[in-house]
Amino acid sequence: MAVKVRIPSPLRNYTNGADIVEANGSSVGEVLGDLKTRAAGIETRLFKAPAQLNRFVNVYLNDEDIRFLKNLETPVKEGDEISIVPAIAGGAR
Repeated sequence: MAVKVRIPSPLRNYTNGADIVEANGSSVGEVLGDLKTRAAGIETRLFKAPAQLNRFVNVYLNDEDIRFLKNLETPVKEGDEISIVPAIAGGAR
């Protein structure tokens, strides 16, 4: 089933500038796995190991953080939307 994946600006060079990519799967992990085949190289920015998200990447399913659901095993359905949000840190006083 097709799920929309929102791509943040820093990762759009992997999607030829597209801000939304449709990918298939029955879970968040499967959808992100399909995204890897559609956007070559993006996996190095999303994952630090197979099936293990980089700690600086937050993933939301319909505005809910997947860490508070079933993480990559969170089921998805037609029409759902996944947002990839790179963590922002730093700053000075």
